Amino acid sequence: MWVLRLQVLGARFQGKIKSLFLHSLTPSTYNLAPASRGFSLLELLVVTGIFMVLSTIVLSTNARFGSVIVLKNLAHDMALTIRQAQVYGIAVRRYQEGGGANFYVGYGMHFTLPGEGSPSTYELFADAIKNGVYDPGETIQSTTLAGGYRIVDICAREAATGIETCSVPEVHMVFRRPEPDALIRRAAGASLDDRVRIIIESNKGDQAEVVVESSGQISVH
Repeated sequence: MWVLRLQVLGARFQGKIKSLFLHSLTPSTYNLAPASRGFSLLELLVVTGIFMVLSTIVLSTNARFGSVIVLKNLAHDMALTIRQAQVYGIAVRRYQEGGGANFYVGYGMHFTLPGEGSPSTYELFADAIKNGVYDPGETIQSTTLAGGYRIVDICAREAATGIETCSVPEVHMVFRRPEPDALIRRAAGASLDDRVRIIIESNKGDQAEVVVESSGQISVH
């Protein structure tokens, strides 16, 4: 009886071993995910278009930012030149006149509105004739704006009435010892103004202005 039971158990064990062996030889099927596909032509065109639009915006913004920086630098250079004339005027600076030296002249600035197509030029001068305005032959330093930047307007405010007038053809300002005050006038013998604004414009339409008060204060806006 025990021998019969052992034979039955052996037969069952042998059957299971055979079943496992045959299962291991059977090829298995796996559900593999499809490979990731690349960009389509339409997607590439859309991405390229977005990149080109962003690049154009960045480049145009950068160009205008650079133009504004140059404009501000020109305005500050103009203000510094006016300050230099003020320092010359209240200090003892020699002016070489003919064969001798003159220590008693005032110094000033001369601004004019340029004609159409003409460059904008302003002068630092010595008021050798002592008439309070710029005359030929008194130039100490001349500056010309380049690169499409120009003086587009000059506005002067009359001291007596407080009325400001723009499109002034020219303006003169002189500094004399010992006061730092600016003597601002539009022509020889004209009444004094208490403020003048010189407006500078870039070729992109941005503007900056240099303001000179009769008190001698100089500012850039």
